[in-house]
Amino acid sequence: MNKINELFKNRHDAKLLSLYFCAGCPTLEGTGSVIKAMERRGIAMVEVGMPFSDPLADGPVIQSAGTVALKNGMTLKLLFEQLKAIKDEVHIPLIIMGYLNPVMHYGMENFFKSCVESGVSGTIIPDLPFEDYIKVVKPIADKYDVRVIMMITPETSADRIRFIDDYTDGFIYMVSSAAITGAQRSFDDAKVAYFNRINAMNLRNPRMIGFGISNKQTLESAQANAAGAIIGSKFVTLLNETKDPDKALDELFDALKK
Repeated sequence: MNKINELFKNRHDAKLLSLYFCAGCPTLEGTGSVIKAMERRGIAMVEVGMPFSDPLADGPVIQSAGTVALKNGMTLKLLFEQLKAIKDEVHIPLIIMGYLNPVMHYGMENFFKSCVESGVSGTIIPDLPFEDYIKVVKPIADKYDVRVIMMITPETSADRIRFIDDYTDGFIYMVSSAAITGAQRSFDDAKVAYFNRINAMNLRNPRMIGFGISNKQTLESAQANAAGAIIGSKFVTLLNETKDPDKALDELFDALKK
């Protein structure tokens, strides 16, 4: 069974926490140590960012991390090599998150083949058109048993959400707002209403809520309205400041208590 499906099947109502970081930042060779630290500290699932020169959906923190990673020499080929080196040591699901352009340059078939070879269970490609996913990407991803996770926002129509629910597997990434990534102090009434609306749809796939989670209030709100929460910018900031994944995790866990 795909590790993503296995995670949600066995969660028994646990409130999951997934973290994002950008491969190659703050150091080129740190990918494996960051992932292993996350698993050791109880993180349920890891999103590994592949840096790109034009990250349209990302806020300044993740954009900056991507710039550092590219200057350090991170490439998709090198990322797969790094993940393959730790494949037998890591048991939680790994998801590669990034934009379509590097995947197209790498080759779609080659990309999903490399995912399997390096222990990657899923991918999130924010700028992948859903129609192209259905016609081109899904047959290849299904062949290699790799999940393609789709995002929804408060502006996504009910019909499109149903369509995504019908034609994807693993989980649905609920973006808390239509804005770029970045920490928020709280979720306003409009976001809570959005969470309630999606909950009322009784979707087949579990959901994870991301974008803007950085403290106790936003974490608890996300976990109360989905299977769990995804944190990106806050952890990326702490990792850049400490240059040490365990110290960054210590500070993150402290922040999530406040």
